[in-house]
Amino acid sequence: MSDVTANLLLDKRSLRASFERAATSYDEAAVLQRAIADRMLERLDVVKLVPASVLDIGSGTGYVARALMRRYPHARLHAADLAHAMVRQARTHTRWRRWLARTPGAFVCADLECLPFAGASFNMIVSNLTLQWCDPVTVFAECRRALHPGGLFMFTTFGPDTLAELRAAWHAVDERPHVHGFPDMHDLGDLLVRAGFAEPVMDVERFTLTYADVLDVLRDLKRLGAHNAAHGRARGLTGKTSFRRFKQAYEAMRVDGRIPATYEAVYGLAWAPETAPQRAADGAMAIPLADIRRKPR
Repeated sequence: MSDVTANLLLDKRSLRASFERAATSYDEAAVLQRAIADRMLERLDVVKLVPASVLDIGSGTGYVARALMRRYPHARLHAADLAHAMVRQARTHTRWRRWLARTPGAFVCADLECLPFAGASFNMIVSNLTLQWCDPVTVFAECRRALHPGGLFMFTTFGPDTLAELRAAWHAVDERPHVHGFPDMHDLGDLLVRAGFAEPVMDVERFTLTYADVLDVLRDLKRLGAHNAAHGRARGLTGKTSFRRFKQAYEAMRVDGRIPATYEAVYGLAWAPETAPQRAADGAMAIPLADIRRKPR
């Protein structure tokens, strides 16, 4: 286990249950998630690739999948999510049914750390704000396996500054992980290279949402299914005294009368080499320069 994944251990059963419950409330609360998805998809404007097959992992209620359908109307598109209720919610959209009738593809319930697809099945894999709920080492390896040579992997995730205020407020109460860890942009870039991807492009953007009350922050997170699934989390109900101390600590962070909630969005893009990289005895991979697909200027 790497130093990166050691801090990201999550209870997958609890995570799945949380997103199952949030399927019907997610879209109402996912304003930031849609904005980040739009910024990610804008990066495809400069990518000279018209994929015949696309996979959206962590598809949720299908916002990114529908955008990909519009962008690549002739592509075979699959979308996968861990929560079956999210898959059902995505399939209720009429446009998806009409698209599915003329173009082969499917929504599937699947663990992103063990994708149910053959190797080299897709020309493009896209993922919006899902990687923070997974082991990135395993997901990167699975995406690399499922990508056709020359294929594109594009994703967003949350970085370590995400929910810094919430984390600090709970830290004033106890040392338990009330907010699970988020991977660093530079670590993710290194993991992409280790997984065999060519020349990853990484960048970061910060957003601050503001709320009238601390409880509004917690309600939004609940509607999104953003449950604390860290293995070391407290298992019982939070006591009234502890919660009061947490709330007071968070209230002290008001800015211009509003409660801030910071999010660090990490964007990543990398290519599967045309030629399989050679692995040395020490585990390092050598990727021929001729196989690196550079981002068009």
